[in-house]
Amino acid sequence: MSKINNLIKELCPNGVRYYKLSEIGNQFNGLSGKSKKDFENGNCKYITYTNIYNNPSTNLNVEDYVQVKENEKQNEIKYKDILVAGSSENLEDSGMVSVVTKEPNEKIYLNSFCFGFRLNDVFYDKYNPDFLKHLFRDKNFRNKIITCSFGVTRYNLSKEKFLKIKIPCPPLEIQEEIAIIFDKFGELEAELEAELEAELEARKSQYEFWREKLLNNGKYSVVSLGDYATFSQGIQVDPKDQKDYCDDGMVPFLRIVDFVKDDEPPRYIIKPDKKYIKKENEEMVMIRYGASAAGKVFINKYGAIANNMFKINLTTNEIDIKYLWHYLSQDKIYKSLNNTGGGSTMPAINFKMASSIQVVLPPKEEQNRIVKILDKFEELANDITVGLPAEIELRRKQYEYYRNKLLSFEELSVSE
Repeated sequence: MSKINNLIKELCPNGVRYYKLSEIGNQFNGLSGKSKKDFENGNCKYITYTNIYNNPSTNLNVEDYVQVKENEKQNEIKYKDILVAGSSENLEDSGMVSVVTKEPNEKIYLNSFCFGFRLNDVFYDKYNPDFLKHLFRDKNFRNKIITCSFGVTRYNLSKEKFLKIKIPCPPLEIQEEIAIIFDKFGELEAELEAELEAELEARKSQYEFWREKLLNNGKYSVVSLGDYATFSQGIQVDPKDQKDYCDDGMVPFLRIVDFVKDDEPPRYIIKPDKKYIKKENEEMVMIRYGASAAGKVFINKYGAIANNMFKINLTTNEIDIKYLWHYLSQDKIYKSLNNTGGGSTMPAINFKMASSIQVVLPPKEEQNRIVKILDKFEELANDITVGLPAEIELRRKQYEYYRNKLLSFEELSVSE
């Protein structure tokens, strides 16, 4: 930090010039005129939306191919190009940027749903690409990007407004020093992320070990779920009428897409938005069909459910609903249901299959004790405020603080 402060005092004590993007470069389009077939048996590499989203520094070592003819006019990406994801499903991710920080050693193109920005000859040598990759991910720049985006269910970036965004042009010595500092931060964060993954995996294994040990005690009776519960289907909804239920309709209802991320529903359905009403009683819900989703269970507090799920209605107070959630969440239960398939290529669960699920049923007092123990293990497995996750979160906040501080330059008056 002191070195950068000294460089600023020496090289730009009165501030730095800011330029509109339209003043320092030009926009170019991604692939055009391509059909789905062109991406099935390609001969040239191209940069995907995901590549841009995940990598501040563009990953050129890709296995994504598109068919490009020898004399076809398409824009190749070049060193120092700024690649922009022009469309996103949510506003926060709109206009994500990736910078080509290495010289491509072959022809590589840009995906159709993206566009590029190329520095002109005057400014080409005035910017360090490793500085730019951090600048374009800075919170201040991201906020400017959001104001250039428009849409409702999908957000698109206005190229015209994008080109009006102003960015600083500090001396190269300062850019290089800032890039070195942030790259070191990134390396440290990557090391901590690897440790985090290992720690969380260990926590998950510990939870699963104790879940197996506590829920499958041989001294308790085993019962069929159907003897203690009934089952009822969710709302039957014609796909063309779903908007009447999801948007302004009178019947609020939940779909898998409302809460399942990576096919892993949480224990409790989290209230999606204001159109869902809270239920008086919690209910156990099982996903009825879907690859890697059938058999997953959650506890619902909000709205009705769609017909790709069904309710497990307990008919006795001998089973605690939280105990049942832990029990039915075991991999062996889920996998046995998911692999059955119900006579279909798509895994599907019917009431008969659910009714035949065997459940170890200890006394209610023991169920409550087991729930308390497993809740603590589950919380530890997912809690980012304990141990290493908390340290990583602190590092991220520290990184964001310094990035904002180092990339906020006083603007030099045009007359100076």
